[in-house]
Amino acid sequence: MTTQNETIINATRNWLEKAVIGLNLCPFAKAVHVKQQIRYVVSEATAPEQLLEELLNELRLLQDTPAEKIDTTLLIHPYLFNDFLDFNDFFDTVDIAVAEPEFNDEFQVATLHPQYQFAGTQIDDIENYTNRAPYPTLHLLREASVDKAVDAFPDADLIPERNIETMQKLGLQGWKKLGL
Repeated sequence: MTTQNETIINATRNWLEKAVIGLNLCPFAKAVHVKQQIRYVVSEATAPEQLLEELLNELRLLQDTPAEKIDTTLLIHPYLFNDFLDFNDFFDTVDIAVAEPEFNDEFQVATLHPQYQFAGTQIDDIENYTNRAPYPTLHLLREASVDKAVDAFPDADLIPERNIETMQKLGLQGWKKLGL
C-alpha cells in the first residue's frame, strides 16, 4: 500500500516520463531522470509562509549537495495554491527568495500547475499543457546546470516554439490519450 506522498510523487514522475520526457518538452530532463538526480519533495504546507520556508530549505540543500547527487528538485505542494492565479501571485515571493544574496544567483525556479496558463492564452489552449503538472510544483534548477544544458543543446532558445508545435500536433485528444 502506498502512502499519500508516494501517490503524489508517482503521479508527478508519471507526468514527467510521459509528457516532459516522452514528448521531449524539456530535452534536458531525460539525463537527470535516468541518473536519478531529481529530488521529489511533497510539501505539507498549508500556508504560504510554510512553503516559503520549505523552498529556502530545499535551495540550501541543493547548495550543499553536489549536482551529481541531486541536480534539481521538484517541490510539490498539493495542499496549497490549487488556484493558479494565487500560485502565480506567490511566485513574486519565490523570485525575491531566490534572489537573496545567500544563493548568489545559483538558482532559478520554474512553475508547474494543473491549471497553468501562459499570459495571452485562453485556459484551454493546448500550449498551456506544457507546464501542467498533476499538482502545483516549484521546479528548483541550478543555474550552472541550465547553462551547461543550454550550451550543449543546439537552438535551445527555440524550445518553447517547438513545444507549442508539438502540443498543437498532439492536440487535446492526444494529450488525453497520455492518461495524464
